Amino acid sequence: MVVERGGADWWRGSVTYQIYPRSFMDSDNNGIGDLAGIISRLDYVARLGVDAIWLSPVFPSPMKDMGYDVSDYTDIDPGFGKLAEFDTLVEKAHKLGLKVIIDQVISHSSDQHPFFTESRSSRDNPKADWYVWADPNLDGTPPNNWQSIFGGPAWTWDSRRRQYYFHNFLKEQPDWNFHNPEVQDYMLSTMRFWLERGVDGFRLDTVNFYFHDKLLRDNPANYLPWSQQALKPFDMQFCLFSKNQPENLAFLERLRALMDEFDARATVGEVGDSHLSIELMGKYTSGKKLHMAYSFEMLGPNFSAEHFRSRIEGFFKGAPEGWPCWAFSNHDVPRHVGRWLPHAADQDALAKQAAAMLLSFEGSVCLYQGEELGLVDTQLEFEELTDPDGIAFWPEYKGRDGCRTPMVWDARAANGGFSKANKTWLPVKAPQQARAVSTQEGKPNSVLAFYREMLALRRAEPDLRLGDIRFLDLPEPVLGYERGEAVICLFNLSAEPVTIDLAQPVQELLTQGAEIAEGQVTLAANGFVIGRKRNG
Repeated sequence: MVVERGGADWWRGSVTYQIYPRSFMDSDNNGIGDLAGIISRLDYVARLGVDAIWLSPVFPSPMKDMGYDVSDYTDIDPGFGKLAEFDTLVEKAHKLGLKVIIDQVISHSSDQHPFFTESRSSRDNPKADWYVWADPNLDGTPPNNWQSIFGGPAWTWDSRRRQYYFHNFLKEQPDWNFHNPEVQDYMLSTMRFWLERGVDGFRLDTVNFYFHDKLLRDNPANYLPWSQQALKPFDMQFCLFSKNQPENLAFLERLRALMDEFDARATVGEVGDSHLSIELMGKYTSGKKLHMAYSFEMLGPNFSAEHFRSRIEGFFKGAPEGWPCWAFSNHDVPRHVGRWLPHAADQDALAKQAAAMLLSFEGSVCLYQGEELGLVDTQLEFEELTDPDGIAFWPEYKGRDGCRTPMVWDARAANGGFSKANKTWLPVKAPQQARAVSTQEGKPNSVLAFYREMLALRRAEPDLRLGDIRFLDLPEPVLGYERGEAVICLFNLSAEPVTIDLAQPVQELLTQGAEIAEGQVTLAANGFVIGRKRNG
């Protein structure tokens, strides 16, 4: 398959860099990142060699969930800037050859959205059925057993309507009623607004949460063995009825039809589910629906050849015409270098190996800001937290703030060069500051230099970008596969050296800790070989 980098299928095999705006760069020194700060650092992102940026939400919001509670879908939050600055950002990104993808949070809104204010005012107003309302049981309890991801029932009582409203997340994030066609029309109109402003696509938050079961049937218990040791009641249920509904497929077709009205636009959907994520990724990207989907399948502690192989093979077996987008880190999970350090002898070696592995998988890729520096999570005290999830479940679960602390640019500057404010919204601490861009720039053995090298190799080798993947039958801890006709990849996922027999000679393209002899390759701890097969 030939894909032009600027063509309609630019997204296929692409690499997207996720920017968390609050933490990327602060231009006005109030301790919070903003659009002007992002604009000032776009050259750095372009130099990495990625294809696109993904901006986490920048819409007006009370920030109860850091922008994932939207109160206005067609404007910019004043804390981030103005629409004119957003337009400047898109213009500069495009000049640098970067596509711009923005986060669309359309499964729920803020409770400060004017339509929710209207909806809760009575049972017969024009927006009365735009959110999910239900009568209580006769004993006053919620209508069913659905649980909120952030703790407690997924229903909150409203005294004005004398009904409960549904929220998968915070009570300040009521769910839209997608069974109402007017809600679908409204959401598509807000997306059209941004498409007409020149954005290249959308990252669709919680894309499998849009519809709920109209009969409001109880979710069954989670049948997976780990469920009874789960920290959250939400995880003790199999969410058969509160999300993942079949009506979602028809809406995604409507969304795709909108995207197809514009040239070279793309969607990537976040599929969050502990039971059906690979299956849903396939359904949602087959036919005229999403262009790509990604899940949390590689965002956990599992670090084995079997795990990575089963996730990738499982996707393409179930959806041969679909397309995945893989990630190891994002703003919702601990950074992968920290998660997988028990499998490594050296932090830098693990960071480089993870980059080589992720960027040689078949599919598209998302990188999270700072992973190119080999960062791990910041260790925070309770009083430093802002994440409602972490505050609710501390100390067993410390929340998501640890991976959201500010980007570190200059090891010699206050706050890592992120801001000149006396205090930033989350603190910058010494372990992160020690890995700032300034400490790695110009050093050929740094993690940053390796990311640039690996991204350049992915661009230069069509097999790495678009070639089919075929896994090799190798014992743990070795993950091996071929890409396309000529590329072979071998990874030692352990802190001990291993030796592998080679079926044919290999020309090195990029290696770490590898000794290649006639018919064999020895890989040091977290060593790898990306090479080209040679005949004879």
